[in-house]
Amino acid sequence: MRLRHRDGQRVHLSYCTNVHPAEDFAGIVAQLDTYAVRVRERLGADLLGLGLWLPAPVAAELATRARLRRQLRAELDARGLEVVTLNGFPYRSFHAPVVKQAVYHPDWTTPERLDYTLDLARVLLDLMPDDATRGSISTLPFAWRQPWEPPQAGAAERVLERLATGLARMAWETGRAVRVAVEPEPGCVVESTEQAVRHLAAIDTDRIGVCLDLAHLACAWEDPRQAVGRLRAAGIPVVKVQVSAALEAADPVAAAGTLREYVEPRFLHQTRSAATATAADPADPACAADDLDEALDRGLSGGAWRVHYHVPLHAAPMPPLTATIPVLQGALSELVGGPTALCDHLDVETYTWGVLPPARRPDGAAALADGIAAELAFARDTLVDLGLSETAPSGARA
Repeated sequence: MRLRHRDGQRVHLSYCTNVHPAEDFAGIVAQLDTYAVRVRERLGADLLGLGLWLPAPVAAELATRARLRRQLRAELDARGLEVVTLNGFPYRSFHAPVVKQAVYHPDWTTPERLDYTLDLARVLLDLMPDDATRGSISTLPFAWRQPWEPPQAGAAERVLERLATGLARMAWETGRAVRVAVEPEPGCVVESTEQAVRHLAAIDTDRIGVCLDLAHLACAWEDPRQAVGRLRAAGIPVVKVQVSAALEAADPVAAAGTLREYVEPRFLHQTRSAATATAADPADPACAADDLDEALDRGLSGGAWRVHYHVPLHAAPMPPLTATIPVLQGALSELVGGPTALCDHLDVETYTWGVLPPARRPDGAAALADGIAAELAFARDTLVDLGLSETAPSGARA
């Protein structure tokens, strides 16, 4: 969906397809009819944005076959779908029975991560609609925090320099830019905006910036105004926002039984207590755990908990748990509610529908499409309340 900020800037709202398991080109195309078209129709929209996830083998195939890229673009156009952003965080096998820390490999010390991201940029340049001014790719925050010593930091700096050079070359050749957005996440080298400023200080910010995942921002117990202000003061652009919400337990002891229902084997659910907000190290074991079951087994000091578990935006989690919707609303107010839009790519990213507690899990493709449509409607309405207006795509049906 396209919206317009009152400063005249176009803002793209999409949903991220990493919620769907697909590891080949045919599976990617099949998703479009099974889910995306249904979502668009439920919203009554002429055009729906997708934050496409392409596993590394698919990205490599598309990057070397221009005809296949044209075919994918045609498949999107025929269904009223558009792509201006890609999710380049998971490399492949994102819906394996157990993902956990494997999602952080390969990391930004490796040529494999560089090759994958440049492949995605080549693909995105041919998928973007003709009137799009630029594209974006979100990526992991360097690596998992351990091990991270000077040799790893030096290797990552060199690889990211090569990334910036490659992106600049593509922009010179095509006249259109793709920017890469490092996504702070609990447990990683870059967990907070403060760490993002520190680690991105020497990087080409014309090509590389930050992806603010609003569930991650909440889990870091960051104040949205301070976080956005910190990035602006450092000159680091917010290239992309992932519109997401995390689980919150005001009283973790009283909510322990309900929290147990969210423990599951596929994804990592880093847990942080309110003490994280003032901790010198956000991963301090006193207030942080690398997964929800660990937090429940040993406990955390510091009051309320927030859990890296993306929950549907429009539906409250199982009581007494709540979702970090106030953080989401506060962040969007800072990013697009002011006199200028600080970010123009907003992607709803709830990839955990399939691992929700059984009573909250959608039963079949139609129910999942309904849920995604409801999330997008929630995000759209939130943005309209902040002063954005809906716009029709060029050539849209009346």
